Amino acid sequence: MACYKEGTYLTTVGGDVFDTDHRPATHAPVAGIYRCTGCGREIAAAAQQPLPAESHHHHSLNKGSVRWRLIVYANQEPH
Repeated sequence: MACYKEGTYLTTVGGDVFDTDHRPATHAPVAGIYRCTGCGREIAAAAQQPLPAESHHHHSLNKGSVRWRLIVYANQEPH
C-alpha cells in the first residue's frame, strides 16, 4: 500500500485516469504510482514510459494476470 507522511502534499481527486487497468509493457498515461490489481505490488512510472512487463513479477494464477492501475498521480503542473 502506498504510504505518505505529509497529507498536505496530497489531494483526493476522481477521474477516469484512476479507473483504467493497463496491460504490462504499455505506456503509462501519467507519472505516478501504479499497483498490480492481482497481487498489490506497486511501482513508480514516468509518463509515457513503459509499465513493467509481464515477467517483472509473478503471482499465483488465482490472482489473475498482471494489470497496472494508477493509485497516485504525480501532478507535474507548475503551481
